[in-house]
Amino acid sequence: MPQWLVLAIAMASACAVVLAVVLLNHRRVPEDDDPSQTPDVLEYMTMMIGVVYAIVLGLAIAGVWEVRGGAQDDVRREAQALHEVAERAQVYPAEARDRIRRDIDSYVRHVVTEEWPHMSDHGELTDEGTKLLDRVRRDVMGHVPRDDHEGQSYQPMVDQVAIADEARHAREGNAGSTMPGVVWFGLVTGAVVTVGLILTLQIRRTARELLLAGLFSALIAFLLFLIWEFDTPLGHSTDDATAPFRALFPDALR
Repeated sequence: MPQWLVLAIAMASACAVVLAVVLLNHRRVPEDDDPSQTPDVLEYMTMMIGVVYAIVLGLAIAGVWEVRGGAQDDVRREAQALHEVAERAQVYPAEARDRIRRDIDSYVRHVVTEEWPHMSDHGELTDEGTKLLDRVRRDVMGHVPRDDHEGQSYQPMVDQVAIADEARHAREGNAGSTMPGVVWFGLVTGAVVTVGLILTLQIRRTARELLLAGLFSALIAFLLFLIWEFDTPLGHSTDDATAPFRALFPDALR
């Protein structure tokens, strides 16, 4: 059964049960009952809906913020690992060192200019990026250390290439939106209901009340925009998302 159908059935069933209980209870109320002796149900429901929606908003913001932070850490880890390989290659002979750095620059240039837009549009990495990173791995592993100095750098460089590869695949997993459509449905519906409850409170047209109503609505809109902005872990701007590569490899991107 589709997820949206289960949700629709659950919501409809909850509404039907509550309405049925209310109608049945209303028939049992005596004619001389004084409703003024009972608490104001409308104010209580309005307060509870606002509290529940505030909790949902807080959880959504915390969730997307945590995922976004992890995705940015993966990008920094990938760029830093490649930078470490390029720096450690200093102890290699000029030919091997230049080949490693040249292939790393080619990979970084491809990631920033081609793979990142492709990943944002299709949610997957490019085959060319995989080939370029494999070429860097072959460059590092193909060189036989000639002395202890080179031997001390060999294994850490191999490990750094593996870290870059792992971070690259983690980057693929963070491409695109992270929040399911059903969550967005709940957030938008909750915003409409919460803001709509303002109309049930008999708001007057005084400047103070209109100002508060407008600020409350603007706050809800801002929080929804904040969730949408953080919902894409790698950001909506390529320049901001690829900042670690641009900072560590400025020559490769000129």
